[in-house]
Amino acid sequence: MSVVAPPATKHAPAGDSAAHRAAAKRRRRRTTLIGWSFILPNFLGFAALTLVPVIGALAISFTDWDSYSTPKWVGLENFERLWNDSNFWAALQNTFYYAAGHIPLTLVVALGLAVLLNQKLRGVRVLRTAFFFPYITSLVAVAVVWNMLLSPESGPVNQFLTFLGVDNPPGWTSSQDWAMPALIIASVWRDMGYYMVLFLAGLQTVPAELYEAARMDGAGPWQRFWHVTLPGLRPTTFFVTVMITVSSFKVFDLVQVMTEGGPGRSTLVLSQLIFREGITQGRFGYASAVSLALFLICLVITVIQFQMQRRSER
Repeated sequence: MSVVAPPATKHAPAGDSAAHRAAAKRRRRRTTLIGWSFILPNFLGFAALTLVPVIGALAISFTDWDSYSTPKWVGLENFERLWNDSNFWAALQNTFYYAAGHIPLTLVVALGLAVLLNQKLRGVRVLRTAFFFPYITSLVAVAVVWNMLLSPESGPVNQFLTFLGVDNPPGWTSSQDWAMPALIIASVWRDMGYYMVLFLAGLQTVPAELYEAARMDGAGPWQRFWHVTLPGLRPTTFFVTVMITVSSFKVFDLVQVMTEGGPGRSTLVLSQLIFREGITQGRFGYASAVSLALFLICLVITVIQFQMQRRSER
């Protein structure tokens, strides 16, 4: 009986295997370089405009420096002063007050406008542009116009309230009780168009088949909104919430133009306190300590939002 030997296995030469590995390594290196070529310009801008200033502020916060003399190391003295500074606590309280009003109102108004302008309406493009236009308008012009509208004596808003029978209309920016609500109203009006566009983009990603299936199951408009639209907008809502939160805690320009932190300290916010201490008073060490506190507050709130988002996705 003859035994048939198995066919001999052909092995690739060692040189071909080495060449193949070298070619694969070159491809990986080229892919990596291409990726870095896209990331590097943005990273350089982030490093120059954000990372380096943050590290510099951290170092300056431990010094006494007026930008003219040599910085003097004072350790934790600036943070001890911050802890005992009534202006800091007033600014912190006002910042949370502003955020508590600005964040939910902007979310609700922007989402409502997005849902409304996502319908097939006549002139819907014109309406979208009209609502977005305030966001790209000069903020100084926006603040000046709102100060005129909310003028206690001659403003159209108080005149209209008087026409409706309100005997003592609010003093708005001249009143300690109404100055912050006035800022919140003006900021919501300015920002709602931008976040409306983000929600509109999110609405385009919700499959139309889900709405058709909900209609066939007998779901009404409110049920479709609650069970289809809101779940479909969850990633967009999370992104918009983080963006509004960060912008609310670092608000400065609108407050500076409309009220300058007054009357008294009723609208003094952390960003404005940083401006006063650093640019106006020349106490850059203490201003850097306040800015570090604001950075940590924004960081903690953002981390909490990410944790809540992860839990809701499970």
